[in-house]
Amino acid sequence: MLSRTADHLFWMSRYTERAENTARMLDVNYQTSLLPQSNAAAQVGWKGLLSISELLPSYTQTHGGINVRNVMDFMVKDDSNPSSIVSCLSAARENARAVRGTLTTEVWETQNQTWLEVKRMIKSGEFERDPGQFFEWVKFRSHLSRGVTVGTMLMDEALHFMRLGTFLERADNTARLVDVKFHALQSDPSDASNGKATEYDFYHWSAILRSVSGFEVYRKVYRDIIKPERVAELLILRADMPRSLHASMNEVVSNLELVGSEQSGETQRRAGKLRASLQYGRIDEILATGLHAFLTQFLDRVNDLGVSISRDFLVPAPA
Repeated sequence: MLSRTADHLFWMSRYTERAENTARMLDVNYQTSLLPQSNAAAQVGWKGLLSISELLPSYTQTHGGINVRNVMDFMVKDDSNPSSIVSCLSAARENARAVRGTLTTEVWETQNQTWLEVKRMIKSGEFERDPGQFFEWVKFRSHLSRGVTVGTMLMDEALHFMRLGTFLERADNTARLVDVKFHALQSDPSDASNGKATEYDFYHWSAILRSVSGFEVYRKVYRDIIKPERVAELLILRADMPRSLHASMNEVVSNLELVGSEQSGETQRRAGKLRASLQYGRIDEILATGLHAFLTQFLDRVNDLGVSISRDFLVPAPA
């Protein structure tokens, strides 16, 4: 496969996944903001959302102080923000258009229709009228895109590069979410296990779980009250949790093996080593040595993996 084609497929999937992840985080913050809480707590939540995407400096330069409406607009429909939902869906559609001949009609029409529809929804004010419904729509279109891709694409290199983009992006986002949300908790993470969990803490952890469609999964797996260390374990180490770091890296490793070449041996080794740290890790050891340090290192290694994949298979970034 041509490296340029692989590059477009890889980034088409990354941008689609990024739009979904942004919608998930915004939806949780929006729903949480409707609960009784202090202005300071609300500010922490919206500031944390910008920090997850490393967009706080960019937002501050444009809008100044944290304002709910401004943050929502910046993360949803601001063309100047490359990580806004509109920008991500536009980039996904442009990458799809560039490799139209490689995609099935169903995959192309799904991407194109998503872009046309989001433009219409923004123009007509549907986002402002019901943000929650808009976020659900973005998530649904991402689910539809993945389903149509798996259901209609030939199981060849094109599909493998698309899957690589999806799960590398998912691993990155889940790690950022867990890191920022644990930092945002005012009380000590061990308070829940000491029986000091407050009502706010319950909603805080419930919101994190709902942002990755993990609330029902948590109940099914642990059958207990929500505890921070178990939330961390579910989202980091559980291979059977679809949006966990472990599950995402399993997909990255398996798809890398399917497109592997002589020059990608080192990239595959790094991916396997990163997956092994999750496969054989224990949450008590991770918490003892520092969750923030673990996740920061994980993000560095995922970013390094993305650079290596680009070097081995995709179009090199301009110097």
